[in-house]
Amino acid sequence: MSNDLPDPPQNRNVPAASDTVVGTVEQPGDSADEFQFIAPNDIDVRTGEFIVYNTTVEGEHHNVLARVTNTEQERGLPGDFLANPGVDSDAVADALGVPTGDVELNSVTARIIGYFNDDMGTFTNPRSLPDPGSRVYLANNAFLEAVLPNADWESDAGLAHVGWLLNRPARDANVFLPIDEFASTHLAILASTGSGKSYTASVIMEEMMRPSSRAAMLVFDPHGEYDTLEDMRKSKYEDVFSDGDYTPEVNIVQPDEITIAIPDLNYGDLLALLDGPSDKMKYILQKAWRKLQQETNDISAHDLVRTCYEEDGEQSDTAEALEWRIQRALGRDLFVRAAREDLTDLVAPGQVTVLKLNQLSKDDQQMLAAALLRKLYEAREEAMRGDDDRLDFPLFTLLEEGHRFAPDGNARSLGILRTILSEGRKFGFGVGIISQRPSKLDADVLSQCGTQVIMQIQNPNDQQAIQQSVESAGQDVLDELPGLTPGQAVISGDAMNTPVLTRIRHRHTEHGADSLNATSEWRTSWETHNEEQNRSVVNAYDEEEDDVDDTAL
Repeated sequence: MSNDLPDPPQNRNVPAASDTVVGTVEQPGDSADEFQFIAPNDIDVRTGEFIVYNTTVEGEHHNVLARVTNTEQERGLPGDFLANPGVDSDAVADALGVPTGDVELNSVTARIIGYFNDDMGTFTNPRSLPDPGSRVYLANNAFLEAVLPNADWESDAGLAHVGWLLNRPARDANVFLPIDEFASTHLAILASTGSGKSYTASVIMEEMMRPSSRAAMLVFDPHGEYDTLEDMRKSKYEDVFSDGDYTPEVNIVQPDEITIAIPDLNYGDLLALLDGPSDKMKYILQKAWRKLQQETNDISAHDLVRTCYEEDGEQSDTAEALEWRIQRALGRDLFVRAAREDLTDLVAPGQVTVLKLNQLSKDDQQMLAAALLRKLYEAREEAMRGDDDRLDFPLFTLLEEGHRFAPDGNARSLGILRTILSEGRKFGFGVGIISQRPSKLDADVLSQCGTQVIMQIQNPNDQQAIQQSVESAGQDVLDELPGLTPGQAVISGDAMNTPVLTRIRHRHTEHGADSLNATSEWRTSWETHNEEQNRSVVNAYDEEEDDVDDTAL
């Protein structure tokens, strides 16, 4: 794509209405904040479009923003003759004097958002409907760019350019997300498979790593989809991602490089790793674990076994049973004995670390997330209290396949995620959850994600989960979800002053999670397999010829 980068607005002092009149107010709508207006058929006013009308509130004139929620044809051809497909409808319409084509009218329903209150930094409901006969205008592009995000345009806060308004021509109206808002109050990216959720997450990551933000980010990547973020360091993207001495650091951690420090586990983690310990085993294990933790930050599986024998005697059957379980759980290359002290290899300003977890089991992925997130959270708490300066900067973690780490059920990583999502804001610890199954996510986790990027979702259970857990997801938002196509999203929540239909921009870097071309792969595999079979047959004949006894009879 072109590296043309849009400039964000500098303030909101721009006209609200464009010069395009789209209709005239006809009457109130079904609810207290709705009205209907009549629009000619040749003016394109689709669902989700933003319009403006003028009104007076307490003696002051205001331009009120509203969103189109429905469009219906007001006047059409009589159904009696349209029911007969053998009749030319245009000819009959001409004979009856019924207007067709360009003179059709649309009855458009719009829901009032409000007029923008500069003091409050958001919209204020005028608590009155427009007068019948009032003109309705298309909202100005520059006005929408300035008032839709919940951003302080006059500060130097980082902004993520994520795309353009869906109902406007491409690139006419930019959509910006204030990074501070979703990084502190958390983010959810929800979409059916193939709708572009990992692509959208990559767009947001690109924006967070640009020079204006230089985020400290950790990504849990169960499918190995994000290693193409390394392209941010290539010279052809330096006008996007580099500024002076700054170029993003991209740390891709391969599966065989990932380890879990045994001292970073807690007693609950240990129990989850062991295979069905008895009550007595739990008692001995707890005593041994507490003793080791008080003594050292260097604990091996052998140390734990030795201490269990020390606690219950060298001839202890319980310690012997624990030995087998401990060695089976911790005696793997995944676990190392030294506690993780240097956290800056994981998170640092201007660095994104991607943990490729695609060779780890789901249980090990959850255990890794639990240990690392707990360690990082404790470090942020200590930094905010002034007790430790290892992580004296905010951080953001993104979890792909979020329902794997925060399921509606049990998982080792669920508890710490709930804690971070409910309390992480005051410690500068933000979380992004990406999931194709909102109904499989823990309801508390989903409800704590203050900003939502919701793409095509058709499953009724997933739609219901969004409606129950996402405050900003009103019925008009849910109505949009089935009709979205890949790359289109509704963005709502803390980072936006009202839900916005968005066309997600193209990535600067290559996407690493395209769907496989199955038919091409099948053909290639069949041809390879077929050649191998034919070669085997030829070799078999050759061997038979070698074995022929050519002695004369």
